[in-house]
Amino acid sequence: MKVAISISDELFRSADSVAKKLGMSRSGLYAVAVAEYVAKYRARSLTERLNAVYSDEESLLDPSTRALQARSLEQEEW
Repeated sequence: MKVAISISDELFRSADSVAKKLGMSRSGLYAVAVAEYVAKYRARSLTERLNAVYSDEESLLDPSTRALQARSLEQEEW
């Protein structure tokens, strides 16, 4: 799909330079950049939702689990 965007001359020149160094077209560079941005946005959005869910939950281990965990560490050979 073709898309028209407006960017500053400086950003255009920088993107053109990077595309040439990478041996790709400007369109390819823009497509990769947008795909990476979208992936980061989705990951951040997921993290924010998980943080919202777990912000209301207690994150400490219950005492019995903590004691079992401590005993198992004592048996390990380092």
